[in-house]
Amino acid sequence: MAEKKHTPFILLRILQDETDENHPLSASRLIDRIFETSGIMIERRTLYSNIEILRQAGYEISDQRDNGKGYYICSRQFEKGEVLLLCNAVHASHFINQTQSRDLIDKLLATQSRYGRQEFRDSVYIPNKKKTQSRTLFYNIELISEAIRDSRSISFTYMHYNKNKKLVARRNEPYVLEPRYIVYSDSRPYLIATNTKHPGFSHWRLDKISGLTLLDEPARKLPREKKLEAYEYAGNKLFMFAGENIWVTFRCQNRIMDQMIDIFGPEVKILPGDDDFFILRVLTSRAGALFLAQQFLDAVELTDPAAVKEEVKEYLKKALEIYQ
Repeated sequence: MAEKKHTPFILLRILQDETDENHPLSASRLIDRIFETSGIMIERRTLYSNIEILRQAGYEISDQRDNGKGYYICSRQFEKGEVLLLCNAVHASHFINQTQSRDLIDKLLATQSRYGRQEFRDSVYIPNKKKTQSRTLFYNIELISEAIRDSRSISFTYMHYNKNKKLVARRNEPYVLEPRYIVYSDSRPYLIATNTKHPGFSHWRLDKISGLTLLDEPARKLPREKKLEAYEYAGNKLFMFAGENIWVTFRCQNRIMDQMIDIFGPEVKILPGDDDFFILRVLTSRAGALFLAQQFLDAVELTDPAAVKEEVKEYLKKALEIYQ
C-alpha cells in the first residue's frame, strides 16, 4: 500500500491516464480512483490541496468552475494532434521494424489519456508490411552520434536483400569510414561519411548497417569548407543516388509543379518557360537526374546536358523493345 505522501503523484497519474477535455472526473470519482489504485483514503479537502500542489508544480488542471463538469489535466508533454502525427509517421516509416515501431508508438501514446491512445489504435489498424527486417536502427544512430561527437572512425557490414528477400552482407570485409553527419533524405535516414582511401563523401542507409563497431582510430578533422560541401552533397543527391553532381535542366509541365517542389524544396530555382511549361535547373547526380526523367516521362523533358539526354533516349528505346 502506498503512503499518503505519495498522493500527489498518484493523483497526477490518474489525471494523465484517465482524463482529458472530453472525459473529466468529479472530485468524488477522483477520491474513489485514488483509493482503488493505491489503497489511500483521502478527504475532499485533501484532494483540493493536492490539486493545488500539482498546479504550483506547473500542471494546468481544469476544474468544475472552468468547465462545469469536473477535473482534467490540460497540459501534456505533447498535444494529441502532435502525438497522432508522430505515431502515424513511425507507423508509416519502412526503415523502423515492427517491434521498434510498436515500442516507440507506445512511448508516445503514454503521454496521452487512455482515450487518446484508443483513438490512435482505432485509426491505424492496417499493419505496414513494408517494414524492414533490421533491428539495429536506433543502436546505429546512438553509436554513430557518439563517433561523430568524439571524432572516431567506425566499421560495419553493409547489407542488401538477396533473391530470398533476406538481408545479407554486400561483401565479406567490413567498411571502415569516418562518420560526418546523419541526414534524413528520400524518406530514409542516411550516414554521410568520408574515408582515407577516396576523396569526397559517401552515403549509407542506416537501417542497412550491421555489426557497427566504434574504433579507436581517430577521424580526420573536417575543414570548414568541407563541412559546407557535406551539406551540399546531401542536398544535391536526388533520390540519394551516388556519383558526381552535374547541372541538369528539365522542361516540366506546369501540372507537376507541386511534385517538383516536394522533391527539391521551396528554395529550388524555377525559370520561366511558356504558358504550359516551366524550366527547372538543378545541381544533382547523373543517376538521380535520369531516374527523375524516367519517373515523370509524360511531364518532364531532360534538355541539358545533351549527353544525359541521349542516355534517356537510349533508355526509352530499350524499354520500348521490352514491351514490344
